Amino acid sequence: MNTQTLPTHALPPPVPGPSWLPHPGTYGAAGDRCIVELTTLLGPLPTLRRRVTADGATLTVAPSLDDCALSLKLTGTALEGEELTFVSTAIEPCANDARLRVSGELATGDTTVPGFPGTLALRVVERTDTSLLVLGTIRLRYRPLRRTTGFALSRIRPADRLRLLIAAEFTCRPA
Repeated sequence: MNTQTLPTHALPPPVPGPSWLPHPGTYGAAGDRCIVELTTLLGPLPTLRRRVTADGATLTVAPSLDDCALSLKLTGTALEGEELTFVSTAIEPCANDARLRVSGELATGDTTVPGFPGTLALRVVERTDTSLLVLGTIRLRYRPLRRTTGFALSRIRPADRLRLLIAAEFTCRPA
């Protein structure tokens, strides 16, 4: 009896991404699963609080941490016809992976105007292999944001700070 050894071509195991994010892939948040609230503050007092429409909320998880990205596109009447976008430059875990620090830029729809740096602090509510549920805020000084990006709210609503409250459930998009 002759035995012959055939070469085996085993597939390499999938390259895992960061352990504190879902499996690598592109994740989106449906409109009814992404809530964004704009609040303007003057001292301790809120002068405006409105919901903003999240036209696009995307999380890209890659095997390399440098390639992971989060982006938000915001529109609505509270923004008075403006479009705001937040695009991350870095995503870092905090507090034993229970929180994420997302550094990025908040910009208007005008690509000729530079963005304004900001940090989105997210609390991870639930994480599975195919979804991520987060809640967090980004807080910005209003005057420097207005000077840098040209983003302006109504003059009858004075503000010295701006806060965006974000709650989103990112789920894996089918390929």
